[in-house]
Amino acid sequence: MQTLREAKPGDSVTVTKVGGEGAVKRRIMDMGITKGVGITVRKVAPLGDPVEVTVRGYELSIRKADAEMIEVAAANA
Repeated sequence: MQTLREAKPGDSVTVTKVGGEGAVKRRIMDMGITKGVGITVRKVAPLGDPVEVTVRGYELSIRKADAEMIEVAAANA
């Protein structure tokens, strides 16, 4: 399964699972990243951290460690 961390700039993906536990998972979900939501990867910093995405109509920068907890599938899959 692909994670958000592995998605390339310009990719549109759909969240299939939000990993993590407790406060970490709650923080990711509070940012609007929940199962079934569409995400477009805007930019990835030169060293890979952070990843800038568009989710639910707003831009969000997310740490690479958090992006690895978010499983995604291609939006047209």
